[in-house]
Amino acid sequence: MVSDLSRRAQKILHAVVTEYLSVGDAVGSRTITRRHDLGLSPATVRNVMADLEELGLLEQRHTSAGRVPTATGLRFFIDSLLKVRGLTPREREEIRERVTAPSPDEVMQRASRLLSDLTHHAAVILAPNPDEARLERIEFLPLRDGKLIAVLVTTDGRIENRLVMDDVDPSRLDRIHNYLNQLLAGMTIDEVRERVIHELGEEQNKYDELVAPALRLGHAVFVKTPERSAEVVIAGQSNLLDDVQPEQIRDLLRTLEDKQTLVRLLDRTRTADGLQVFLGTETAMQALSNSSIVASSYGPEEQPIGALAVIGPMRMNYGKVMSVVDFTADTVSQLLADLAKA
Repeated sequence: MVSDLSRRAQKILHAVVTEYLSVGDAVGSRTITRRHDLGLSPATVRNVMADLEELGLLEQRHTSAGRVPTATGLRFFIDSLLKVRGLTPREREEIRERVTAPSPDEVMQRASRLLSDLTHHAAVILAPNPDEARLERIEFLPLRDGKLIAVLVTTDGRIENRLVMDDVDPSRLDRIHNYLNQLLAGMTIDEVRERVIHELGEEQNKYDELVAPALRLGHAVFVKTPERSAEVVIAGQSNLLDDVQPEQIRDLLRTLEDKQTLVRLLDRTRTADGLQVFLGTETAMQALSNSSIVASSYGPEEQPIGALAVIGPMRMNYGKVMSVVDFTADTVSQLLADLAKA
Protein backbone atom coordinates (compact mmCIF):
# COMPACT_ATOMS: atom_id res chain seq x y z
CA MET A 1 0.00 0.00 0.00
CA VAL A 2 1.16 3.53 -0.83
CA SER A 3 0.51 4.71 2.74
CA ASP A 4 2.88 2.02 4.07
CA LEU A 5 5.96 3.16 2.16
CA SER A 6 9.20 2.60 4.03
CA ARG A 7 11.27 5.58 5.06
CA ARG A 8 13.86 4.64 2.43
CA ALA A 9 11.25 4.45 -0.32
CA GLN A 10 9.84 7.81 0.71
CA LYS A 11 13.28 9.42 0.53
CA ILE A 12 13.91 7.99 -2.94
CA LEU A 13 10.46 9.05 -4.17
CA HIS A 14 11.07 12.54 -2.77
CA ALA A 15 14.41 12.69 -4.58
CA VAL A 16 12.96 11.51 -7.90
CA VAL A 17 10.05 13.98 -7.79
CA THR A 18 12.31 16.86 -6.73
CA GLU A 19 14.72 16.17 -9.61
CA TYR A 20 11.89 15.81 -12.11
CA LEU A 21 10.21 19.04 -11.06
CA SER A 22 13.55 20.83 -11.29
CA VAL A 23 14.80 19.64 -14.70
CA GLY A 24 11.81 17.99 -16.38
CA ASP A 25 13.69 14.90 -17.52
CA ALA A 26 13.39 11.27 -16.52
CA VAL A 27 15.48 10.56 -13.41
CA GLY A 28 17.92 7.66 -13.15
CA SER A 29 19.38 5.91 -10.11
CA ARG A 30 22.84 7.39 -10.63
CA THR A 31 21.41 10.91 -10.59
CA ILE A 32 19.78 10.16 -7.24
CA THR A 33 22.93 8.76 -5.64
CA ARG A 34 25.08 11.58 -7.03
CA ARG A 35 22.88 14.50 -5.99
CA HIS A 36 21.21 13.18 -2.84
CA ASP A 37 23.07 11.93 0.20
CA LEU A 38 21.04 8.77 0.81
CA GLY A 39 23.94 6.42 1.58
CA LEU A 40 22.62 3.88 -0.96
CA SER A 41 24.14 2.27 -4.04
CA PRO A 42 22.70 2.89 -7.52
CA ALA A 43 21.57 -0.76 -7.61
CA THR A 44 19.61 -0.39 -4.38
CA VAL A 45 18.04 2.84 -5.58
CA ARG A 46 17.15 1.18 -8.86
CA ASN A 47 15.41 -1.70 -7.07
CA VAL A 48 13.39 0.68 -4.88
CA MET A 49 12.42 2.72 -7.94
CA ALA A 50 11.14 -0.47 -9.55
CA ASP A 51 9.06 -1.14 -6.45
CA LEU A 52 7.66 2.41 -6.62
CA GLU A 53 6.78 1.80 -10.25
CA GLU A 54 4.83 -1.32 -9.31
CA LEU A 55 2.91 0.77 -6.79
CA GLY A 56 1.97 3.24 -9.54
CA LEU A 57 4.00 6.10 -8.09
CA LEU A 58 6.66 6.19 -10.82
CA GLU A 59 6.65 5.25 -14.49
CA GLN A 60 9.32 4.47 -17.06
CA ARG A 61 8.23 5.93 -20.37
CA HIS A 62 11.17 4.48 -22.30
CA THR A 63 13.02 1.26 -21.59
CA SER A 64 16.47 2.79 -21.37
CA ALA A 65 15.39 5.99 -19.61
CA GLY A 66 14.97 6.79 -15.96
CA ARG A 67 11.62 7.27 -14.26
CA VAL A 68 9.17 10.12 -13.77
CA PRO A 69 6.42 10.50 -11.18
CA THR A 70 2.87 9.58 -12.06
CA ALA A 71 -0.09 11.73 -10.99
CA THR A 72 -0.47 9.37 -8.03
CA GLY A 73 3.19 9.83 -7.17
CA LEU A 74 2.85 13.60 -7.35
CA ARG A 75 -0.23 13.45 -5.14
CA PHE A 76 1.63 11.42 -2.49
CA PHE A 77 4.59 13.80 -2.71
CA ILE A 78 2.41 16.89 -2.22
CA ASP A 79 0.27 15.41 0.55
CA SER A 80 2.96 13.57 2.52
CA LEU A 81 6.52 14.54 1.58
CA LEU A 82 6.58 18.16 0.47
CA LYS A 83 7.85 20.73 2.96
CA VAL A 84 6.52 24.10 1.86
CA ARG A 85 9.05 26.90 2.37
CA GLY A 86 7.69 29.95 4.10
CA LEU A 87 8.09 33.32 2.40
CA THR A 88 10.76 35.71 3.62
CA PRO A 89 9.71 39.00 5.26
CA ARG A 90 10.82 40.82 2.11
CA GLU A 91 8.69 38.56 -0.12
CA ARG A 92 5.67 39.08 2.12
CA GLU A 93 6.12 42.84 2.06
CA GLU A 94 6.35 42.84 -1.74
CA ILE A 95 3.06 40.96 -1.99
CA ARG A 96 1.33 43.37 0.40
CA GLU A 97 2.63 46.42 -1.45
CA ARG A 98 1.68 45.13 -4.89
CA VAL A 99 -1.83 43.96 -3.94
CA THR A 100 -2.87 46.95 -1.80
CA ALA A 101 -5.42 49.10 -3.66
CA PRO A 102 -8.21 51.56 -2.87
CA SER A 103 -11.08 49.33 -4.05
CA PRO A 104 -11.97 45.61 -3.97
CA ASP A 105 -12.00 45.39 -7.77
CA GLU A 106 -8.50 46.81 -8.02
CA VAL A 107 -7.30 44.42 -5.30
CA MET A 108 -8.49 41.51 -7.49
CA GLN A 109 -6.80 42.87 -10.58
CA ARG A 110 -3.52 43.47 -8.78
CA ALA A 111 -3.60 40.07 -7.06
CA SER A 112 -4.09 38.25 -10.35
CA ARG A 113 -1.16 40.07 -11.97
CA LEU A 114 1.03 39.46 -8.93
CA LEU A 115 0.31 35.72 -8.85
CA SER A 116 1.12 35.42 -12.54
CA ASP A 117 4.32 37.47 -12.22
CA LEU A 118 5.68 35.61 -9.20
CA THR A 119 4.89 32.07 -10.39
CA HIS A 120 5.24 32.55 -14.18
CA HIS A 121 1.96 30.68 -14.62
CA ALA A 122 -1.63 31.73 -15.29
CA ALA A 123 -3.61 33.20 -12.40
CA VAL A 124 -7.38 33.06 -11.94
CA ILE A 125 -9.42 34.82 -9.27
CA LEU A 126 -13.08 34.23 -8.51
CA ALA A 127 -14.37 37.59 -7.33
CA PRO A 128 -17.14 37.70 -4.72
CA ASN A 129 -20.55 36.90 -6.17
CA PRO A 130 -22.37 40.25 -6.17
CA ASP A 131 -25.64 38.54 -5.27
CA GLU A 132 -24.02 37.06 -2.16
CA ALA A 133 -22.81 40.44 -0.91
CA ARG A 134 -24.62 41.83 2.13
CA LEU A 135 -26.44 45.13 1.81
CA GLU A 136 -25.27 47.85 4.17
CA ARG A 137 -27.57 50.59 2.90
CA ILE A 138 -29.47 51.87 -0.13
CA GLU A 139 -30.23 55.43 -1.17
CA PHE A 140 -32.07 56.95 -4.13
CA LEU A 141 -30.86 60.12 -5.82
CA PRO A 142 -33.46 61.92 -7.96
CA LEU A 143 -32.64 62.88 -11.55
CA ARG A 144 -34.95 64.45 -14.12
CA ASP A 145 -37.94 62.96 -15.94
CA GLY A 146 -38.91 60.48 -13.26
CA LYS A 147 -35.47 58.83 -13.10
CA LEU A 148 -33.66 57.83 -9.94
CA ILE A 149 -30.18 56.52 -9.25
CA ALA A 150 -30.21 53.74 -6.67
CA VAL A 151 -26.91 53.68 -4.77
CA LEU A 152 -26.19 50.29 -3.19
CA VAL A 153 -23.44 50.01 -0.58
CA THR A 154 -22.47 46.51 0.55
CA THR A 155 -20.68 45.49 3.72
CA ASP A 156 -17.55 44.50 1.76
CA GLY A 157 -17.07 48.11 0.63
CA ARG A 158 -18.54 47.88 -2.86
CA ILE A 159 -20.69 50.67 -4.26
CA GLU A 160 -23.03 50.10 -7.20
CA ASN A 161 -25.34 52.49 -9.03
CA ARG A 162 -28.51 51.35 -10.77
CA LEU A 163 -30.89 53.48 -12.85
CA VAL A 164 -34.57 53.28 -11.86
CA MET A 165 -37.66 54.76 -13.56
CA ASP A 166 -40.28 55.90 -11.03
CA ASP A 167 -42.31 59.04 -10.37
CA VAL A 168 -42.01 58.88 -6.59
CA ASP A 169 -42.12 62.24 -4.79
CA PRO A 170 -38.48 63.22 -3.99
CA SER A 171 -39.58 64.64 -0.64
CA ARG A 172 -40.49 61.11 0.50
CA LEU A 173 -37.13 59.58 -0.32
CA ASP A 174 -35.60 60.00 3.14
CA ARG A 175 -38.44 58.02 4.72
CA ILE A 176 -38.18 55.42 1.95
CA HIS A 177 -34.42 55.07 2.60
CA ASN A 178 -35.03 54.59 6.32
CA TYR A 179 -37.76 52.00 5.75
CA LEU A 180 -35.82 49.92 3.21
CA ASN A 181 -32.59 50.04 5.20
CA GLN A 182 -34.37 48.95 8.36
CA LEU A 183 -36.08 46.14 6.44
CA LEU A 184 -33.18 44.91 4.29
CA ALA A 185 -29.81 45.89 5.82
CA GLY A 186 -27.54 42.94 6.55
CA MET A 187 -29.20 40.62 4.04
CA THR A 188 -27.50 39.23 0.95
CA ILE A 189 -28.80 40.53 -2.35
CA ASP A 190 -30.44 37.14 -2.92
CA GLU A 191 -32.17 37.42 0.46
CA VAL A 192 -33.20 41.01 -0.28
CA ARG A 193 -34.80 39.88 -3.53
CA GLU A 194 -36.84 37.23 -1.72
CA ARG A 195 -37.85 39.59 1.08
CA VAL A 196 -39.10 42.28 -1.33
CA ILE A 197 -41.17 39.74 -3.25
CA HIS A 198 -42.63 38.44 0.02
CA GLU A 199 -43.50 41.92 1.31
CA LEU A 200 -45.14 42.87 -2.00
CA GLY A 201 -47.41 39.88 -1.59
CA GLU A 202 -48.71 41.08 1.77
CA GLU A 203 -52.14 42.64 1.33
CA GLN A 204 -51.70 45.46 3.88
CA ASN A 205 -48.57 46.72 2.13
CA LYS A 206 -50.43 47.54 -1.07
CA TYR A 207 -52.16 50.57 0.45
CA ASP A 208 -49.60 51.97 2.88
CA GLU A 209 -48.48 55.38 1.59
CA LEU A 210 -44.88 54.81 2.66
CA VAL A 211 -44.45 51.05 2.26
CA ALA A 212 -46.02 50.67 -1.18
CA PRO A 213 -43.69 53.07 -3.07
CA ALA A 214 -40.68 51.82 -1.08
CA LEU A 215 -41.35 48.21 -2.05
CA ARG A 216 -42.04 49.29 -5.63
CA LEU A 217 -38.59 50.87 -5.77
CA GLY A 218 -37.05 47.83 -4.09
CA HIS A 219 -38.66 45.60 -6.70
CA ALA A 220 -37.29 47.76 -9.52
CA VAL A 221 -33.76 47.63 -8.08
CA PHE A 222 -33.46 44.05 -6.86
CA VAL A 223 -36.04 41.92 -8.68
CA LYS A 224 -36.16 43.39 -12.18
CA THR A 225 -32.36 43.47 -12.37
CA PRO A 226 -31.08 40.14 -13.74
CA GLU A 227 -29.11 37.94 -11.35
CA ARG A 228 -25.37 38.07 -11.96
CA SER A 229 -22.68 35.48 -11.56
CA ALA A 230 -19.31 36.08 -9.94
CA GLU A 231 -16.66 37.71 -12.10
CA VAL A 232 -13.53 35.75 -13.02
CA VAL A 233 -10.27 37.72 -13.29
CA ILE A 234 -7.51 36.06 -15.36
CA ALA A 235 -3.88 37.05 -15.86
CA GLY A 236 -0.94 35.42 -17.61
CA GLN A 237 -2.87 33.17 -20.02
CA SER A 238 0.10 33.17 -22.38
CA ASN A 239 2.20 31.40 -19.75
CA LEU A 240 0.00 28.34 -20.10
CA LEU A 241 0.59 28.10 -23.83
CA ASP A 242 4.29 27.49 -23.28
CA ASP A 243 3.54 24.26 -21.43
CA VAL A 244 1.04 22.49 -23.69
CA GLN A 245 1.15 20.72 -27.02
CA PRO A 246 0.00 22.74 -30.07
CA GLU A 247 -3.09 20.56 -30.53
CA GLN A 248 -4.20 21.36 -26.95
CA ILE A 249 -4.00 25.14 -27.25
CA ARG A 250 -7.46 25.63 -28.75
CA ASP A 251 -9.19 23.58 -26.04
CA LEU A 252 -7.21 25.34 -23.35
CA LEU A 253 -8.11 28.82 -24.59
CA ARG A 254 -11.74 27.82 -24.92
CA THR A 255 -11.73 26.61 -21.33
CA LEU A 256 -10.28 29.89 -20.07
CA GLU A 257 -12.93 31.80 -22.01
CA ASP A 258 -15.71 29.71 -20.47
CA LYS A 259 -16.04 31.62 -17.23
CA GLN A 260 -18.78 29.37 -15.86
CA THR A 261 -16.47 26.35 -16.04
CA LEU A 262 -13.84 28.22 -14.04
CA VAL A 263 -16.48 29.40 -11.57
CA ARG A 264 -17.54 25.80 -10.91
CA LEU A 265 -13.95 24.73 -10.35
CA LEU A 266 -13.07 27.60 -8.03
CA ASP A 267 -16.35 27.21 -6.17
CA ARG A 268 -15.00 23.83 -5.05
CA THR A 269 -12.11 25.71 -3.47
CA ARG A 270 -14.29 28.41 -1.94
CA THR A 271 -16.24 25.82 0.03
CA ALA A 272 -13.21 23.67 0.99
CA ASP A 273 -10.80 24.01 3.89
CA GLY A 274 -7.28 25.28 3.33
CA LEU A 275 -5.03 25.19 0.31
CA GLN A 276 -6.20 22.93 -2.53
CA VAL A 277 -4.09 21.26 -5.22
CA PHE A 278 -5.80 19.68 -8.25
CA LEU A 279 -3.64 17.46 -10.44
CA GLY A 280 -4.55 16.67 -14.04
CA THR A 281 -7.82 14.78 -14.20
CA GLU A 282 -8.72 15.97 -10.68
CA THR A 283 -9.62 19.31 -12.28
CA ALA A 284 -12.50 17.51 -14.07
CA MET A 285 -11.61 19.57 -17.16
CA GLN A 286 -10.27 17.79 -20.23
CA ALA A 287 -8.26 20.80 -21.36
CA LEU A 288 -6.42 20.81 -18.02
CA SER A 289 -5.74 17.06 -17.88
CA ASN A 290 -2.00 17.76 -18.08
CA SER A 291 -2.07 20.77 -15.80
CA SER A 292 -2.14 21.48 -12.09
CA ILE A 293 -4.10 24.04 -10.10
CA VAL A 294 -3.05 25.44 -6.72
CA ALA A 295 -5.94 27.32 -5.15
CA SER A 296 -7.13 28.88 -1.92
CA SER A 297 -10.27 30.59 -0.70
CA TYR A 298 -10.20 34.14 0.69
CA GLY A 299 -12.46 36.24 2.85
CA PRO A 300 -13.75 35.64 6.40
CA GLU A 301 -12.61 32.24 7.66
CA GLU A 302 -16.14 31.24 8.63
CA GLN A 303 -17.62 32.31 5.29
CA PRO A 304 -15.13 32.66 2.38
CA ILE A 305 -16.36 34.94 -0.41
CA GLY A 306 -14.09 33.94 -3.30
CA ALA A 307 -11.08 31.92 -4.43
CA LEU A 308 -7.80 32.51 -6.21
CA ALA A 309 -5.66 30.02 -8.10
CA VAL A 310 -2.55 29.46 -10.16
CA ILE A 311 -2.79 27.16 -13.20
CA GLY A 312 0.38 25.67 -14.60
CA PRO A 313 1.96 22.44 -15.83
CA MET A 314 2.04 19.37 -13.60
CA ARG A 315 5.77 19.96 -13.44
CA MET A 316 5.65 23.13 -11.38
CA ASN A 317 7.49 24.31 -8.29
CA TYR A 318 4.72 23.33 -5.88
CA GLY A 319 6.50 24.56 -2.76
CA LYS A 320 6.92 28.09 -4.10
CA VAL A 321 3.51 28.29 -5.75
CA MET A 322 1.69 27.02 -2.66
CA SER A 323 3.49 29.56 -0.45
CA VAL A 324 2.66 32.44 -2.78
CA VAL A 325 -0.98 31.43 -3.23
CA ASP A 326 -1.50 30.89 0.50
CA PHE A 327 -0.03 34.22 1.58
CA THR A 328 -1.71 36.15 -1.24
CA ALA A 329 -5.09 34.73 -0.18
CA ASP A 330 -4.45 35.88 3.41
CA THR A 331 -3.39 39.31 2.17
CA VAL A 332 -6.47 39.72 -0.04
CA SER A 333 -8.68 38.67 2.89
CA GLN A 334 -7.15 41.31 5.16
CA LEU A 335 -7.28 44.06 2.55
CA LEU A 336 -10.96 43.43 1.80
CA ALA A 337 -11.76 43.41 5.49
CA ASP A 338 -9.95 46.75 5.93
CA LEU A 339 -11.79 48.28 2.95
CA ALA A 340 -15.12 47.14 4.37
CA LYS A 341 -14.37 48.95 7.65
CA ALA A 342 -13.23 52.16 5.95
